[in-house]
Amino acid sequence: MARTRPNVPGGVAGFVWLVVVLVPVYYVVVTSLRNQRGFFDANPLSFPSNPTLDNYALVLRNDFLRYFLNSAVVTLGTVAITVAVSLMAAYYVVRGRTRFSGLTYKAFLLGLAIPLQATIIPIYWLITRAHLYDTLLAIILPSVAFAIPLSVVILANFLRDVPNELFESMRVDGAGHWRMLVSLVLPLVKPAVVTVAVYDGLNVWNGFLFPLILTQSSDQRVLPMALWAFQGQFQVNIPAVLAAVVLSTLPVLALYILGRRQLVAGLTAGFGK
Repeated sequence: MARTRPNVPGGVAGFVWLVVVLVPVYYVVVTSLRNQRGFFDANPLSFPSNPTLDNYALVLRNDFLRYFLNSAVVTLGTVAITVAVSLMAAYYVVRGRTRFSGLTYKAFLLGLAIPLQATIIPIYWLITRAHLYDTLLAIILPSVAFAIPLSVVILANFLRDVPNELFESMRVDGAGHWRMLVSLVLPLVKPAVVTVAVYDGLNVWNGFLFPLILTQSSDQRVLPMALWAFQGQFQVNIPAVLAAVVLSTLPVLALYILGRRQLVAGLTAGFGK
């Protein structure tokens, strides 16, 4: 059996990419542990001789937990509604097999072509007319609307790989559409559901335009808006701003660590055939 030669160029390229990714992360974390004076005096990439958590304490004292909770409510609400609606829509698109189901799928594809920025004025008008301006629901509803098209496409492509015999077997046993959706479809498309949830969660967690346009008071401020406000509040206190950045990325990092296997499976299996 011939020995496989090591891919030296691929290894070097992978190492270079690893450095490109890790150096900015290292810089943010290290800088957040400096005091304001040390930020200007020391080497930017050197580890601080006297690391401190004062920047994190400063951020937490400035209502960071409230902004964190607002972001959590918006993200969880958007993801829950998006996954539920998209899963039912994908099931209808795949199992409906009617002319209307085909037109429905094309409508979702058309939704992918609509840029978010082009609809911000109509969305603002609708939100104000519905008396939802400056509420968390004003962020959740349009976020759901823009997350559904891509979510339906991912789930529908994954659902098409489920063998038809499984549906027929459950139908013979007397199962209806709701029973098949909950007992058959949901367990089998779990990787795709996790993929949709993580992807949509990241977009909503980092979303800036909807909170900027559709909210105003500090009580309804989410983390992206809080980070923007911290830049002015802390003026040139870069370590404090980066401490807020580190705290805001911890939930995203934890979500990726917990769902990375399902995420990779969902990104590959649904388009494998």
